[in-house]
Amino acid sequence: MTEEKKITKEMSILEIVQTYPETIEVFARNGLGCIGCAAARFENLEAGAKVHGIDADKLVEELNAILI
Repeated sequence: MTEEKKITKEMSILEIVQTYPETIEVFARNGLGCIGCAAARFENLEAGAKVHGIDADKLVEELNAILI
């Protein structure tokens, strides 16, 4: 059985938090203040994670885990 991921690192941060508001706590826990950041509108998750020194793949896993 393959698991379909709902969140990908190519998605914009704003798209993620608007579609899945429960992810806000994961962003906050990882030190990403993405909600008030102007870059959240156009920056994808991978770029945002890189700027903050966070492994994007691990962040995607953590975000998707709370959606299950």
